[in-house]
Amino acid sequence: MRSKNPLLTTSAGAAVGTLGGLIGLGGAEFRLPLLIGVFGYSALPAIILNKAMSLAVVASALPFRASTVPFQQLLAHASIIFTLLAGSLAGAWFGADWATKLKSHVLYRILSVLLVIIAFALVFGHNTSASVTAPLTGVPLAIAGATAGFGIGVVASLMGVAGGELLIPTIVLLFGADIKLAGSLSLAVSLPTMLVGFTRYSRDQSFSILRTERRFVAFMVAGSLLGAFIGSQLLGIIPTNILLPLLAGILLISAVKVWNHA
Repeated sequence: MRSKNPLLTTSAGAAVGTLGGLIGLGGAEFRLPLLIGVFGYSALPAIILNKAMSLAVVASALPFRASTVPFQQLLAHASIIFTLLAGSLAGAWFGADWATKLKSHVLYRILSVLLVIIAFALVFGHNTSASVTAPLTGVPLAIAGATAGFGIGVVASLMGVAGGELLIPTIVLLFGADIKLAGSLSLAVSLPTMLVGFTRYSRDQSFSILRTERRFVAFMVAGSLLGAFIGSQLLGIIPTNILLPLLAGILLISAVKVWNHA
């Protein structure tokens, strides 16, 4: 039986936001296992709730980062955003479509595998501290970017996450962007991608969970925003070579629990 205690809900959101804030993400990958394992939501409603909360956090994060990465700088790299969006928008729609049609136990299995993938992406994809030389240019880069965007869009929709844990290393390694710029570019890609997935989910009857659980959503979003701020203030205190494996370990444990939940 799920608990709707406002203090527990807000605290859980704050914990999620802090974990995400420590590495510059929204924390949705940590929120999803909580929604399933602690609050007792089944797979599809948990994904829809996670998507709604992620939307709120991402929409707030982009202007918050404007002091570090001005919007003019984002516009100067608009080609990266549009290249990824060319694939991610379609991926988000198909991912949400597949999620609404999959049997519950299959969806749990897929979520478990995706949590493992995210764990490895954290460890091996977020150790890049500087920009690298883009390996491709021109048409090959556009094709590779759109293809990567499609895969990320699918994953983001299936999990109800923003996809930053995959977008940031993709932008750094594929487009040669600076890590700080990559963080803001990922948000610019995530927001429209999430809106497309959200639109597809709105056609499913499970979408009604947002109306019945709006108070729960409000408390958890509030906690997530608070936690994101706390995490950003703690950024750099814990060494990356300790933090990333620790967070990956949390995701791997979560993956096992979600797998067994099926």
